[in-house]
Amino acid sequence: MRAARVALIAATALTGVATHRAAADTLEGALALAYQNNPQINSQRAATRATDETVGVALSGYRPQVSATAQIGEQYIDNLTKGPPPANKSVGAIATSSYGLTTKQTLLNGFQTASRTRLAEGQVFSQRETLRTTEQTILLNAATAYMNLLRDGALLELQRNNVKVLEATLRQTRDRFTAGEVTRTDLAQAESSLAAGRSSLHAAESNYITSKSAYVQVIGVEPGKLASASPVDRFSPASLAAALQRAASQNPAITKAMFDVDSAVEQVKVQEAALYPVLSLNGSMQKSYGSATSLTNLESLSGSVVGQLTVPIYQGGAEYANIRQAKETLGQRRIDLDTARLSVQQNVTQSWGQLEAAKAQIDSTTAQVTSSEIALDGVREEARVGQRTTLDVLNAQQTLVSARTQLVTAQHDRIVASYAVLASVGSLSPQILGLRIETYDPVVHYQQVRDNWIGVRTPDGR
Repeated sequence: MRAARVALIAATALTGVATHRAAADTLEGALALAYQNNPQINSQRAATRATDETVGVALSGYRPQVSATAQIGEQYIDNLTKGPPPANKSVGAIATSSYGLTTKQTLLNGFQTASRTRLAEGQVFSQRETLRTTEQTILLNAATAYMNLLRDGALLELQRNNVKVLEATLRQTRDRFTAGEVTRTDLAQAESSLAAGRSSLHAAESNYITSKSAYVQVIGVEPGKLASASPVDRFSPASLAAALQRAASQNPAITKAMFDVDSAVEQVKVQEAALYPVLSLNGSMQKSYGSATSLTNLESLSGSVVGQLTVPIYQGGAEYANIRQAKETLGQRRIDLDTARLSVQQNVTQSWGQLEAAKAQIDSTTAQVTSSEIALDGVREEARVGQRTTLDVLNAQQTLVSARTQLVTAQHDRIVASYAVLASVGSLSPQILGLRIETYDPVVHYQQVRDNWIGVRTPDGR
C-alpha cells in the first residue's frame, strides 16, 4: 500500500502536490526567463529596432541636404591671346584651390515624403505585432516545455513505482510457486509483466530526457525541482463567443495584417507621387584661389540660390507599372487580412475545444483512478484466498497504472490548453500573466531615434 501511495503522489504532482516549493522552479519563473533570454524574442526585438529607423529615413525627405567640396592642385597655363602686335602670351604655373558648399531643400514632391513617413510608421506598427506574436509563441512554448517536463517526470516516477510493485509481485509469485500454490504459468506471467514494466520505464526515461532538452532550449537554463502549476482560466474570456470577439481585436496576427493593409495603401500613394512635379530650392557657394584659365586671377567668390521645378512627362512607363504593382499588392494584403481572421477564428475555436475536452478528461480519469485503486485492492485480497489468479492481479495493476498515466496527461493538457486559449485571443503577455519582470517596450527606442538628425551611435551606445 505504501508503494501505491507513492504512485498517487506522482500522479497528482501536476495539481498541487509539490515538496520543497521554496527551492523549486515555478512556471511563472520559467516564463519570465524565456521572455528575457530567449534568442528568438531578442532577435525580433533587434528587428523591431531596425524597423524604427525606417521612419527616420522617410523623415529625411523633409530636411535639407548639405554637402561640401574641396579641391587643391597645381595648374600649368600657356595662353596666347590675340591683341595688338605683338600677341599676348602668358606662361606659368599657379597653385589653385576651391572650396564649395551646396544645399538642396525639397519644397514639393507630390506629398511623397508624407506618404513615405506614414508607410514607415505602418511598417513599425506591423513589426511590433510580429514581435508580440513571437513573444506569445515563446511564452506558450515555455509553458508547454515546463508542463511536458513536469508530466514526464511524474510519468517516470509512476513507471519506477510500477516496476517496484511488479518486482514485489514476482518475488511473492516465486515464493508461492516454491510452495506449490501457483503454477509455472503464473510465474511466467509475473516475469513477463516485469519485463514490460521495465521497457515502459526505459521509454519514460527517454521521454523525460527529451523534454528536459526542450526545456533548456526554450527557457535557457537547466531545470531544477519543478513546482506544480495551475491553469490561467481567470485571464481568459468567459465564453467562446467572447474569446472570438477579443481575438478579432487583439490577436497580433490580425492587427499585423491590418497595419500591412495601411502600409500598402501608403505604398500606392508613394508610387503615384512619381507623376507629380517636384519643386526644390538649391543653393551653392564657392570660394576659389587661383584660376585654371588665368595667371592673373588670384581669388573669386560665387554664390547662387536657384528654384528648380521638375515636371515628369514620360519616364519609360516604369512609374505606371510601379503604381499597378502597388495596387495589386494592396489587394493581396486585404486578402491576407481575411485569411488571418479566418485562421485566428479556427485557432480560437480549436483551443477552446481542447480546453473543454481536457476539463472533462480530468473528471473521467479521476473517477477511473479511484475505481482502479479499489479494484486492485479487491483483486489482491481475493488472490490471497485463491479466488483470483496472478494474471488478474497483474491486469488490475496495469489498469491502475494506465489510469494514473491518463490522469497525469489530462492534467498536463488542461494547463497547456488554458495557455493556448490565452495565446489564441492575443492575451498571453507578461502584463496579463502578472510576471514580475521588466517588460520590453518598443516605443522607448522608437521615440529615441525618430527625430534624430545626426549621429551613428545607437541609443545603447553601440
